[in-house]
Amino acid sequence: MERKEIELSKMAIIIIIKAEYVGNLSVKIIFNDETEKRINIGDFLKRNPHPQTDKYLIETNFKKFKIEDGNIVWGKNADLIFPVYELHKGIIK
Repeated sequence: MERKEIELSKMAIIIIIKAEYVGNLSVKIIFNDETEKRINIGDFLKRNPHPQTDKYLIETNFKKFKIEDGNIVWGKNADLIFPVYELHKGIIK
């Protein structure tokens, strides 16, 4: 086995196991490695307006997120979703 294959096999897969609304369009996210992050999604939505996601600036719509396949998503067809590795770092672009 090559060194590169060994390094890749040691990488842990990070997934979201729990998320809760904490106010002000922010969520507390708990990952399977026990990392917790509080992320203000509203700031991202305000900086990046889009007709498909602007509805999540309304708190009642925003609070309807769910955990799906280890990620936090909004909408029936994942209207809004972020890379888990960015959420794990606490920064969304």
